[in-house]
Amino acid sequence: MTSAGSGLTLLQTCALSLLVFTGASQFALVGALAAGGNPLTAAAGAFFLGVRNAFYGLRLSQLLALPRAVRPFAAQWVIDETTAVALAQPTRRSARIGFAVTGLSLYLLWNLTTLLGALGAEAIGDTEAWGLDAAGPAVFLALLAPMLKTTTERAVAALAVVLGLGLLPVLPAGVPVLVAALAAPAVLWAQGRRRGGTRTHDGVQDTHPDAYAQDTPEEDR
Repeated sequence: MTSAGSGLTLLQTCALSLLVFTGASQFALVGALAAGGNPLTAAAGAFFLGVRNAFYGLRLSQLLALPRAVRPFAAQWVIDETTAVALAQPTRRSARIGFAVTGLSLYLLWNLTTLLGALGAEAIGDTEAWGLDAAGPAVFLALLAPMLKTTTERAVAALAVVLGLGLLPVLPAGVPVLVAALAAPAVLWAQGRRRGGTRTHDGVQDTHPDAYAQDTPEEDR
């Protein structure tokens, strides 16, 4: 229904779920389209959100050690849930089974519910009258909020919100999402600068530049 509210047809909605099997990227794409964003810009934002799956793939390739011919097909199922299930298994065989069962069941259910939702959206007619254009951002926030567990993650999220909302009036729709991606390197850079300015003396972290001089005997200065 979210996709239909963004103006995608039934065929486009189903194709999106079949080819882009990652919820965050799908919701980002349809959310940007619903806001009137350029399709290329919306696709770029969805791509950057899906990059994390590549890092999952690096870890799973070592754990599962699948035959080379199977890897391109298995890559389609590399998502948060399949990675978590595979990594929780004690042996390679059980990891392969867990990955396959989780990937197949989620892929089938995801696409089935996508079809049912798109058909339901066509049945109710004007999706804007039901406020479905707000469903995409709402679902995306619901998926994101539980993942913000550390101070760094919360800082990145807060800065991304500031960048995204602050640039909405001055940039084309969809572009603020791409700019908001700079929040992560910006926060990491700030943390690196803060840690770099901290010195360790006798096992104690000193933030004052004259801390060492104050502890040094007068004749040694």
